[in-house]
Amino acid sequence: MDESIVDRVVWNSDGLFPAVIQQWDSREVLMLGWMDREALRRTLTEGRVTFWSRSRQEYWRKGDTSGHAQFVKSAALDCDADTLLVEVEQIGAACHTGTRTCFDADRLDVVVGTPEQEAR
Repeated sequence: MDESIVDRVVWNSDGLFPAVIQQWDSREVLMLGWMDREALRRTLTEGRVTFWSRSRQEYWRKGDTSGHAQFVKSAALDCDADTLLVEVEQIGAACHTGTRTCFDADRLDVVVGTPEQEAR
């Protein structure tokens, strides 16, 4: 693996950065997890997404205990190199609650904006 990729990442004060996990074919956003340098290396070289657990202070791969695995299809840094987008083939639920995505449970009421609003 090209170490310059790891060196380009903008890490937070804890040595971590967020990884947005997206289903590769439907573009559905599944979850967000945190990675350190080693988790990023493993994700880019092993074909499975690896995260750093801030609560348990250890590495974990989605699916090692649940069977709901994430297989890497592609990865890209955002324009500021402070967030990673990982496209995956998700097997089973992505959320620890057993739902397909972590963004199913708490839909918020919002005012829907439109470009026409700005023309007024």
